Amino acid sequence: MQSLRRDRAGFPEYAGQYRLESVLGSGGMGVVHLATSASGLKLAVKIVHPEHAVDPEFRARFRQEVAAARRVSGAFTAPVVDADPDAERPWMATLFIDAPTLAERVRERVLDPAELARLGAGLAEALRDIHRAGVVHRDLKPSNVLMAPDGVRVIDFGISRPTDSDLRTETGKLIGTPPFMAPEQFQRPREVGPAADLFAMGAVLVHAATGRGPFDSDSPYLVAYQVVHHDPDLTGLPAALRPVVESCLAKDPSERPTPDALISELRALAYPTSEDTRAFIPGPRAPSRRDEATHRRDRMVAEQPGPTPPRRRSRLVLSVGGALLLTGGALGGYLSYGTDAGPSAHSTVHAGATEPGPGAKAGPPWAVHVGERGGGNPVPACSWSAGGLYCSGPGLSAARLDPANGSVMWSVRRAAPASRMTPNPAPLHAAGLVFVVDDDGRGLRALDAAAGAQRWKRALPEGGRVVPVGSLLLVTSPDGKATMLDAATGATRWEHRLGGAGSAWLAEPDLPGGAGLYLCAQGADGKSTQVSAVDATSGAVHWQVRSPALLEPVGAAAGGLYLLEGDTRSASGAVTRAVVRVDLATRAVRRIPLSSPLLEAQAAVGPEGRVYVFGTSGALAAVGAEREEWRLETGVAVGSRPMVHDGRIHVTASDGRLLAVDGAGRLLGQTKPRLGGEPGYTSTLPAPVVGDGRVFTGAPDGSVFAVGAADPGAW
Repeated sequence: MQSLRRDRAGFPEYAGQYRLESVLGSGGMGVVHLATSASGLKLAVKIVHPEHAVDPEFRARFRQEVAAARRVSGAFTAPVVDADPDAERPWMATLFIDAPTLAERVRERVLDPAELARLGAGLAEALRDIHRAGVVHRDLKPSNVLMAPDGVRVIDFGISRPTDSDLRTETGKLIGTPPFMAPEQFQRPREVGPAADLFAMGAVLVHAATGRGPFDSDSPYLVAYQVVHHDPDLTGLPAALRPVVESCLAKDPSERPTPDALISELRALAYPTSEDTRAFIPGPRAPSRRDEATHRRDRMVAEQPGPTPPRRRSRLVLSVGGALLLTGGALGGYLSYGTDAGPSAHSTVHAGATEPGPGAKAGPPWAVHVGERGGGNPVPACSWSAGGLYCSGPGLSAARLDPANGSVMWSVRRAAPASRMTPNPAPLHAAGLVFVVDDDGRGLRALDAAAGAQRWKRALPEGGRVVPVGSLLLVTSPDGKATMLDAATGATRWEHRLGGAGSAWLAEPDLPGGAGLYLCAQGADGKSTQVSAVDATSGAVHWQVRSPALLEPVGAAAGGLYLLEGDTRSASGAVTRAVVRVDLATRAVRRIPLSSPLLEAQAAVGPEGRVYVFGTSGALAAVGAEREEWRLETGVAVGSRPMVHDGRIHVTASDGRLLAVDGAGRLLGQTKPRLGGEPGYTSTLPAPVVGDGRVFTGAPDGSVFAVGAADPGAW
């Protein structure tokens, strides 16, 4: 049990090992403090009121709150860092997110139609994540929604309930906030399920659009009656959102939509394909009453930057099937170019001034915008090959940048505009050439690295993927057909039917003894995996190992092939519970479990065989030959695949920060956030790349930036 230490005046000074700095607010359950960990991480610590601490039922509910908050991923919530529900005054520490609540935002002004649609899509994603963890929130309301720059966060699981919990609501006791409670919470409180959160979401959207709820009264009893018996008041709600909100506010829980259905519809509203397809009518603003305490600090407290994690991203793996994503793929940027579709030397760049800061051995840091403004997903994706930095962005298939200052040496524009939902794939490299895929995914182009001129072009199968393998290129299709090409000429070397839908390929061209090519093919049962070592020159299968779990390849090093083990109990199939090592000499298989699961994990392997696994909870774990060696809570809920270089691990955060961690799990440094002005859905974040003593990465503000690799503390 960790104690709650007090100062001489009797006020709490520490909760466990966390120093309490100021009061963020107070609510019915307790007081929320701003706190700092030993490493400087900002936390929000909830300490329950003394009168509740002596109530056994309250303690049971607080334990349940901690358990529920820990079960969700952290991608759309404030991740739990520590807690002691058995302390004299129970407390829980979560990551501090420096953002206003929706209630505070609405008091300033109601949301415009586009903001409202994005809010709805974000809430639907959050509820999908919460429900997949087996948790029902039961108190979704404006004061429990944080409006972070990179997406909404749902907080306060004080009355939430895991679906498998034995703790039940007492007869005659209502739990929730009446204007945002579903009819079943008044009528059948013991039978409340996930659909109640969808009802609350509908009420929250009405409040965000109009400043009032769909059932409003000064009397909570009258509100309860209206929720159960009356139709909602949707006056002032944008017309395009009315059907969505009406479906959420259905009296019968079975008639409410699923989060997945809402995500699809609300994304279409938030990012319409044409400017005149949706008609929005903003609603009037109305006064709103003061809500309970949140992570937002008091106005008297000095502002401090806090980590602001965002939305989801897909995995790095080169799966066969679905939309085309290339290795190292990422999101857009801003670079102007000529009107022709070919390469243009000395293309114009919208470059910011060289950023101030201590110079590294490789030279001063720099930042440039890459890609067409407003022409697609803004986050650029970069790759490094043979002393050259190559990037893609919106409206831009590839550009070669001077690594010393970011100036453009040549660029090739895209043949067709891409959607903001589509990641920008980083250029690929093989046989000294640069490879890009046309926007429709049906054409592969080889470009000269020195000038950007096209060397050859070849059609790709629908849904095809491209994997560089040394001087070769592997092209795969969802039906399992694998074609190996000569990268220099585009000529076919061999064709075989290997794998199929759901398969993933990994190429390791620098292994001793030649190129290593590995295939993870999902079994017919959807739960097992067959791992095959394939000869890159002939397509022959050298050996195979079968696993009863779903495996995703990470890399090969130190005589081993490393894979992540997935868990099919997750609805998304993206819960990683272990690292698996296959000995390349003996085929012996070793499973190293993680200390706790990571959601939608991405990983990289170091040259010594240590695997670094990063999940959307913000945890970065180092897994050695025998066990998980350390785990660092980075405060980055969504980030890129880790990149390992010279004993350091680098991660790009979705707010544009670049982080560096040493081999012992210590944060060495991080850059400033680089958020863009137009929020969007980040499906893939670009991994950083290293070259010539610099680290390069893309950011949501459309920039590619470079910092010295030798001294992260100076970033």
